[in-house]
Amino acid sequence: DLKKNSVGSMPPNPNGLTMPISIREQFEKREDAFMSPFACPSSRSRGRVTAEAPCAVRTAFQVDRDRIVYSNAFRRLKHKTQVFLAPLVDDYRTRLTHTLEVAQIARAIARALYLNEDLTEAIALGHDLGHTPFGHSGETVLREICVPGFSHAEQSIRVVEVLENSGQGLNLTREVLDGILKHSKGYGKILPEDPEELAATFEGRVVRIADFMAYLNHDLDDAIRSGIVTAAQVPDSCTRRLGATHSERATTMIKDLISTARPEDGTLRLALSPDVHAAMLELRQFMYEKVYRSEQVHRDFEKSKKILSELFAFFLENDLLLRRGLADLQMDGCIADGQPRKRLVCDFIASMTDRYAMN
Repeated sequence: DLKKNSVGSMPPNPNGLTMPISIREQFEKREDAFMSPFACPSSRSRGRVTAEAPCAVRTAFQVDRDRIVYSNAFRRLKHKTQVFLAPLVDDYRTRLTHTLEVAQIARAIARALYLNEDLTEAIALGHDLGHTPFGHSGETVLREICVPGFSHAEQSIRVVEVLENSGQGLNLTREVLDGILKHSKGYGKILPEDPEELAATFEGRVVRIADFMAYLNHDLDDAIRSGIVTAAQVPDSCTRRLGATHSERATTMIKDLISTARPEDGTLRLALSPDVHAAMLELRQFMYEKVYRSEQVHRDFEKSKKILSELFAFFLENDLLLRRGLADLQMDGCIADGQPRKRLVCDFIASMTDRYAMN
């Protein structure tokens, strides 16, 4: 009985023999039975760039999630800045804790809307793998001195396709790659109107919204903790509509999206109520004016620009040390691709943690 339960029912095949149904296939059947018609079940994945045999236990998206969690790039997120440069206070968010908060919010939304939680989680866990040291300051620096148009979203794709696994990449599914690439919004709309900028799956779109919810809340929390702003400075309209604490704001945003999302013209409309949407945009404006463009954050930007600019110039001229550095980060497999030196230096610097760069 235990053996039968572990592999499922055994239907006859045309030759009269019984063939076991794998745990993965059982799980896929359960997905097909309960998921929303707007979800992306594992059985309908568009597959991987390089075809491979399916796992007997895990679905394709569960495999992707595990590959991301066990990657070198994921581990390095714990020492990469979210907003504040190499903070001495351990309670500040890092790029890793941000990623975990995004995954938590995204899964809560996906679960409530009967979307694919595993796909949602895989996208969320991988969305910032290409982030530079020193947060968005580092991203801006690399865009100025190295690769015009450099973005952490595109670098995240490069990490999972080229840099990880000694140059072999992680061979993720197309749905996860698409969600990672299209998660970033900068100062743009929460969900873009251009279909080309919109994730192909609703799970990817949920991650994009969850990313906004997460950083808006925890960056404010850290800014208050650091003394850059006080709770009293937060606009009254934001506090009144969203809540006065991190927990209250996050709960308001998540519940509002879930209650407002609805089928419309054969698709799922992901939207926030006008009041909550307006309050979130107002809070983002406040964060840009009082936090992201604050004197303290600007000083951190100048520090990171000096460090990364000098590192870039140094490694551009020192091939042997560049190769050693790439080997340190287990990225030396990418050298064989014949990439220009400038691209290799950019990959090396983007993969550094804050403390590695400063050391």
